[in-house]
Amino acid sequence: MPDLSFDSGQLVAMLVMAIALGMDAFSLGIGIGMKGIRLLDVLKIAVVVGLFHILMPLLGMAAGQFVGSLLGDVALIAGGGLLSLLGLHMIYSSLRGEEVRSFDHASLLGLILFALSVSIDSFSVGISLGLFASDVWLAVMMFGSFGLAMSMAGLLLGRHVSSWLGEYGEALGGVILLVIGVKFLI
Repeated sequence: MPDLSFDSGQLVAMLVMAIALGMDAFSLGIGIGMKGIRLLDVLKIAVVVGLFHILMPLLGMAAGQFVGSLLGDVALIAGGGLLSLLGLHMIYSSLRGEEVRSFDHASLLGLILFALSVSIDSFSVGISLGLFASDVWLAVMMFGSFGLAMSMAGLLLGRHVSSWLGEYGEALGGVILLVIGVKFLI
């Protein structure tokens, strides 16, 4: 029978990491949710984000320390640039009054790009995860659960707030995405 006892310090560290990794999904979910989103799409996006929060740390562990150090900064810059462009486009289309979709959550490519952008930091966490975690599967399942729950909470909160803000909701959502993207770039 496997040993099910956990080091409480390690469990707390994994919990804090899971929350920290889920915060990107939460904050970006608010921005996307402000555009107005159907409940079925909230669920679909949250599930895909949760899966990416499981897959990315596993890929990070498989890629190894060398590849992670090489791609870490490049991936961060690419993710920040993508979020900044997405935010600028949302602001532009909101101010112009155009019905242009800046994030097409209905398309597979748009959904994957969103999930990848909020899960990219999980890749670098995965690189070091194998070094200290005795139960890697518990850690990645926690990351996935928090990624799913926090993205869903952010999408629902953004959806709710958008009803108060009306047409300015998309612009505010764009500003949120832009600020987060610039934060990654700095």
